[in-house]
Amino acid sequence: MPTYLNPIAFIIPAFFAFFGLEYLIAKQRKKEMLFNYEGSIANLSVGIAERLLNLFITGSFYSLYYYVYEHFSFFKLSTSWWMWVILFLATDFVWYWYHRLGHEVNLFWGAHIVHHQSEEFNYTVSARITTLQSFIRNTFWIVLPLVGFHPAMVIAILVVHGTYSFFTHTQMVGKLGWAEHIFITPSHHGVHHASNEKYLDKNYGDIFVFWDKLFGTFQAEVEKPVYGLTHPLKSKSFLWQHFHYYFELAEACRRCGSIWQAVKIILGKPAHLNPDLRPFLERKWLPKKVAFKSSLRFKIYLNAQLVTSLTMLFVFTLLFGTLNIYEKTFFVSFILTTLINCGALLEQQKWVYQIEIGRLFILIAFVCITQQNLWFFIFGSAAVLFVSMLESVKVFYFRFIYHQEDLVT
Repeated sequence: MPTYLNPIAFIIPAFFAFFGLEYLIAKQRKKEMLFNYEGSIANLSVGIAERLLNLFITGSFYSLYYYVYEHFSFFKLSTSWWMWVILFLATDFVWYWYHRLGHEVNLFWGAHIVHHQSEEFNYTVSARITTLQSFIRNTFWIVLPLVGFHPAMVIAILVVHGTYSFFTHTQMVGKLGWAEHIFITPSHHGVHHASNEKYLDKNYGDIFVFWDKLFGTFQAEVEKPVYGLTHPLKSKSFLWQHFHYYFELAEACRRCGSIWQAVKIILGKPAHLNPDLRPFLERKWLPKKVAFKSSLRFKIYLNAQLVTSLTMLFVFTLLFGTLNIYEKTFFVSFILTTLINCGALLEQQKWVYQIEIGRLFILIAFVCITQQNLWFFIFGSAAVLFVSMLESVKVFYFRFIYHQEDLVT
C-alpha cells in the first residue's frame, strides 16, 4: 500500500462486516427485534461524525503525547515486556476513572450521554461516540506519557482498548463462565447500558472487571436489562442528540441566579439536575412530531444518504494526508450536512428541504473552486435557487420522501 494512504480507513468496512455478521446471527436466532431501523441509522450517523472529525484531533493528541513525554515526563520508563503489562493495567485504570467521571460530572456527562441514548444494544451502539467525548478521553490519556510511558506504547495499547470495547456491545454473546470474573464481558457492559435502577452507575471498566469490584461499582446481570436513559430521549435529531444536555445545563445555570451555583451545576452530578428541564426545552425547540411510518422508498432514500456519507468518509480517511484545505472543507461540510439531513428526515422536520438545497450549494461551491470557474457558481446557484422556489418541486419532494403534503406548508 502506498505510504500516503491511511490504513485506518479499513476500520470502516471491518466494522460493517462484524455488524452484518451480528445481524445474520440475530436473524438466524429469530431476534431481529434487537435491531431498530431508525435507531441504527441514528447510531451510525453519530459514529460517522466522530470518525470524520476525530481525524483532525487524534493526530494532534498523539503529537501532544510525544511533547509531554519529551519535556514534562516524571520518568523515562523502559519498553520491556513487563512494562507493557503495567501500561495495559494503567490504561484500564485511567479508562475506569475517565468513564466513571463521565457519568458523575455534568460537564463530562453532556459528552458521554450520547453513547447511552440508544434503546438498542448492538454493535451500532459502539459507534455512538461524539468528537467531544473523544477529546475528553484523549485528554485523560495524557497522564500516561506524563508518568513516563513511551507515547508509541500508549498509542498501541489504546488501539487494543478501542477494539475490545467494540466487541462488548452485543446481545449475541451470553455469559462467558470464568471470564465473567476477570473481564468486562457483553453481559457486564449490557448492565452498564441499562436503565434498570439496580444497574445504574455500574460496570465502568473497559477490559478488566476488578476495578469495579475494588471501587464498589460492580453489578452482575441478574435481570433483563432495559437499555437507554432513565428519561428516554424522544428524538432522532442528529443535532439534538449531540447538544440537548448542554442546553439543559445552560437553562439550569440561567435559572440558578449566581455564578457559584452555576459552577456547582456544571461540576455536579447528573442525578441532581432538574428532570423537568428537558421536557421544557423539547417543547421550546423541537416541533411537534406528526404520525409517520417509514415507507420503502423513504428507507431507500435514507439509506442512500448514509451510504454516501460512509463512502465519502472512507475516501476522506484513506486520502486524508493528501487532501488540501478546500477538499477537506468540502468533505467535512458535505458529510456533516448529510448527517444532519438524515436526522431531519427521521424527525420529519420541515426544514429538511433547506438542508437539501444547502448540500447542493456546497457541491456547486466545491466544483467552482476546483475548476476555478466563477461562472459555474453563479449560474449553478441561480439554477438551484430558481428550481427550489417552485412550489411544484417542493410538493413533489415531500410527497416522494414522506407521502405527507401537510409537511409542505
